[in-house]
Amino acid sequence: MELLKTQIEGLLILKPQIFIDARGLFFESYNEKTFESLGILDKFVQDNQSLSQKGVIRGLHYQKPPFAQAKLVRVIKGAALDVAVDIRKNSPTYGKYFSILLTGENNVQFYLPSGFAHGFVSLEDDTIFAYKCSNFYNKDSEESIIYNDPILNIDWQTNKPIVNDKDRKAQSFVDFVSPF
Repeated sequence: MELLKTQIEGLLILKPQIFIDARGLFFESYNEKTFESLGILDKFVQDNQSLSQKGVIRGLHYQKPPFAQAKLVRVIKGAALDVAVDIRKNSPTYGKYFSILLTGENNVQFYLPSGFAHGFVSLEDDTIFAYKCSNFYNKDSEESIIYNDPILNIDWQTNKPIVNDKDRKAQSFVDFVSPF
């Protein structure tokens, strides 16, 4: 597993070693010992998966402490632009975002520690997005920042976003008070 750091402290890109032969391919997507050797010490307790059509934006979501979640995300099929916004109030990159292309072909994984709002846009129909979480989902601690906030100015790479009502009614960044 190759680990690449990003310009935002804590966000990590992971590239698995892929074995390809006439049958297809194989790679290890998660191994606790390997991740520990890379400095990722979170215990993942819940796996989630979604299917999205092209243009669907999910996010920007986070859970407040004590239910905050680190996430390990990847795309199984299709393509998505994954976005992490630093919401750690004492961070030098507070309010900045990092985005990365995740596809079923590149098999890249993206690690987000707690303290980030997370979202993605599906760039192809029938994109299957999978993620591991370090804490169980808690409905009462879930919050969102609106995906199209002008302060964050995220380039979602779509002119026709498909967004559910909950995400469309999320708070603006100017009204956001970080619990981190």
